[in-house]
This record gives sequence, C-alpha cells and structure tokens, in this order.
Amino acid sequence: MVPPRKPDSEKLDRLVADVQQARTDRERGYRAQALKMYPWVCGRCGREFTNATVRELTVHHRDHNHDNNPPDGSNWELLCLYCHDNEHSRLVDAAAGSVAHDSADSSATHKPFAELEALLKRNERP
Repeated sequence: MVPPRKPDSEKLDRLVADVQQARTDRERGYRAQALKMYPWVCGRCGREFTNATVRELTVHHRDHNHDNNPPDGSNWELLCLYCHDNEHSRLVDAAAGSVAHDSADSSATHKPFAELEALLKRNERP
C-alpha cells in the first residue's frame, strides 16, 4: 500500500498568490479603463464622486462575468458600493425566490391570525 502524498504547501501557496495577483491585475485594468471612460457618477443613485471619494465607486459587470471585459466597456457600469451590493443582493434574492417558487410545497401552512377572533372575544372587557 502506497502512503498518501503530503500536499506541497509551498507550491499551493505560490498558486494561490499567483491567482490572487492575476485577479488584482485584471480588476485594476478594467477599473482604470472604466474610470477613464465614464463620468464618476453612480449609474443607479446618481451620486457624484471626486478624487477623494472615487474609491467608493465600483465597476459592475452587467452580465456578472468578471472575465468579460470588452475594450468598449459595454459590459460595465459604475456603481457606488451600496448600489453594487444591492444589485448583487437582488440577483441572489431572485435566484432564491425562483427555487422557492419551483417547489410544489412552497405555500405557507402557518395561519397566524386563524384564532384572532376568539382571542379578541376572550380578552374583551365587559
């Protein structure tokens, strides 16, 4: 029986560092392009940004594919941190909602007001 190989932690660390660096470089590239291409205004709430606040302006990928970065910027829109978080939350909520609506037994079974009339009559003061 062959003993299991120990993972090469140095090799794994290098791989993780390389992937993180590639991601950072890619993001820096399309963000810089988008900031040159578009006015520094959130595409949703209309908030304007200055050199002091531009760090709060993010690049949102309309098709949610961070590798789709056409040079004309057609897949990007600038959103403030709050609107960007909201956009991604809406996507997650929509996906969760579609799963819930697909199941046959997704209707509520609890009826919180079923006994309300009886409770009100019992607690009435004469």
